[in-house]
Amino acid sequence: MADNLVIVESPAKAKTIEKYLGKRYKVVASMGHVRDLPRSQTGIDTENNYEPKYITIRGKGPLLKDLKKEAKKAKKIFLASDPDREGEAIAWHLSHALGDDKEYYRVVFNEITKDAVKESFKHPGSINQRLVDAQQARRILDRLVGYNISPVLWKKVKKGLSAGRVQSVALKMVIDRENEIREFKPEEYWTITGLFKYGKNNFEGKFNRLANEKIKLKTKEDVDHVLSQLEGDQFNVDSVEKKEKKRYPSKPFTTSSLQQEAARKLNFKARKTMMVAQQLYEGIDIKKAGTVGLITYMRTDSTRISPVAQQEAVDYIEGEYGNNFVGAKPSGKKAEGSQDAHEAVRPTSANRTPANMKQYLSRDQYRLYKLIWDRFIASMMAPAILDTVRMELSNNGVIFRSNGQTIKFKGFMQIYIEGSDDGEEDLNNRLPEIAEGEMVKSDKIDPNQHFTQPPPRYTEARLVKTLEEQGIGRPSTYAPTLDTIQKRNYVKIDQKRFIPTELGEIVNQSVTQYFPDIIDVEFTRSMEKNLDDIAEGEASWVAVIDDFYKDFEPQVERADEEMEKIEIKDEPAGEDCEKCGSPMVYKMGRYGKFMACSNFPDCRNTKAIVKTIGVKCPKCSEGDVVERKSKKNRIFYGCDRYPECDFISWDRPIGRNCPKCDHYLVETKKGKTAKVKCTNCDYEEKAE
Repeated sequence: MADNLVIVESPAKAKTIEKYLGKRYKVVASMGHVRDLPRSQTGIDTENNYEPKYITIRGKGPLLKDLKKEAKKAKKIFLASDPDREGEAIAWHLSHALGDDKEYYRVVFNEITKDAVKESFKHPGSINQRLVDAQQARRILDRLVGYNISPVLWKKVKKGLSAGRVQSVALKMVIDRENEIREFKPEEYWTITGLFKYGKNNFEGKFNRLANEKIKLKTKEDVDHVLSQLEGDQFNVDSVEKKEKKRYPSKPFTTSSLQQEAARKLNFKARKTMMVAQQLYEGIDIKKAGTVGLITYMRTDSTRISPVAQQEAVDYIEGEYGNNFVGAKPSGKKAEGSQDAHEAVRPTSANRTPANMKQYLSRDQYRLYKLIWDRFIASMMAPAILDTVRMELSNNGVIFRSNGQTIKFKGFMQIYIEGSDDGEEDLNNRLPEIAEGEMVKSDKIDPNQHFTQPPPRYTEARLVKTLEEQGIGRPSTYAPTLDTIQKRNYVKIDQKRFIPTELGEIVNQSVTQYFPDIIDVEFTRSMEKNLDDIAEGEASWVAVIDDFYKDFEPQVERADEEMEKIEIKDEPAGEDCEKCGSPMVYKMGRYGKFMACSNFPDCRNTKAIVKTIGVKCPKCSEGDVVERKSKKNRIFYGCDRYPECDFISWDRPIGRNCPKCDHYLVETKKGKTAKVKCTNCDYEEKAE
């Protein structure tokens, strides 16, 4: 019989750890928290030092009963929940739920590997009350905000709304950006591009200045003035400046940078990134080795790497690429504002390459593991060396400039280059070898009109980055925050970018007017600092909550009294109900807008909003192909005669048949590239 009971959060984690510890340990899962604040009430006694009222989570009763039975039989109880504030709170709640008559040992490990787990059990500690207090303060703070503002919104705007502390700031950022776009006034400007020829080589240059005077090309007249100065098509090479430039690798992943890069390169939502990362952390069944955690703990704001992991990476790089590819050791300096509680997100072993692990992983697991492994190894590699060239060409005082660069030494780029929201950079734009004083010929001088563009809407990656830069939230909050504002229908996603809905703007306006602190970035940032101070033992959680609540409570009372009721009118759909003849209207539901009869509740007719694309159904030839959205907001195409015709396609039919086999053609898109492909054979062509 096992003398020792170990409690972790998940069955997968329990299975992995039990294999490492052996027969004297029984490892069971609590399935996360076992106690929490009640859902039916605030659960905070604001008259008694904000004492929280914790209850057993609904459905966890039988599980807790089993845990108590196991605890009674055990000589020692080890609480091995995750190594963060939330994990510390889970351990604390378990110790209270299982009874105060036992001695509890707290064990933490940053990676679920045999050595790390065994080492942590050699040095068990006790529950860190400061971390528990910090988590409890956040939970109470968020409960006071949500359970006080939300009922006001239900009464004044619409039932089912919510206004959280971090989500309200995120929503405001999206709306502020949308307002910038609406108010943006484009300004005209021009560029002049020259296509030059030297021997058999062609290269481009951009107009830079007129003699020694920088000229802004605002109008066609400005361009004509510059072009009028040109004499013939011969340009003199005034200068050729060559430099060697080093480019350094990105640091290993934090939670935030992992979510950003997974969004850019894998098209993962933040929630999906964290779910797959959790699987890699808790353990994958590897033949011969058994179940192994492949990455370190994935909720971290640190880029620190342990000396052991550094050396293993160096050994791998030396063996695979040679000593000249090994970079300098990381400084290990703590980033400003970071808690630095754990290492960066990295593979638990550099020797478990993605290629070797691929057979044991699902497609999503493999892609995320490869991203983490590539980034970690690259971070330990030498900088890339780029040869850069800047050339200036002149014709009667009209100066063009041409820039080129080539990779001289790949360094870390051998493995990995960080993604960008702005497209890929051309790292091999080679200019011909030309000496100063030589002449080149211009094949074409091409003026182009442009207009300044408004700031881009937020992608998930860019919004997470902005939240982190502003000090809003913490690694564990980004995914649920973005998830919430989408589920509440405060924002929608179009072409991977956030757009606020009418409902989102109404909620933001109400919160901004009556609860200015909640949406104030500086206030939210300072509150995060207060929570960090609690974790460091430099502040009392009761004092922090009280300081907030004494100003917040009057705001709630004022909003309840003064906020005017807002009626969200249904938008006419422009057609009548086929069941009762009443006008149909657009309504907002869980998955977006839909059409419903205005005669509700007497008539309950509803239907999805469909968009005809002007193509006959390729299956039945009678119906029209319409654009629809899945529950996950993904666009697909189907026949408007459904369910009589069950035609469905993820790709857009174009209304033509294949010239080779006569099956229908569809347009497919990958990034910015669009192609027309046959649904049956290998025929394809460029999309128009």
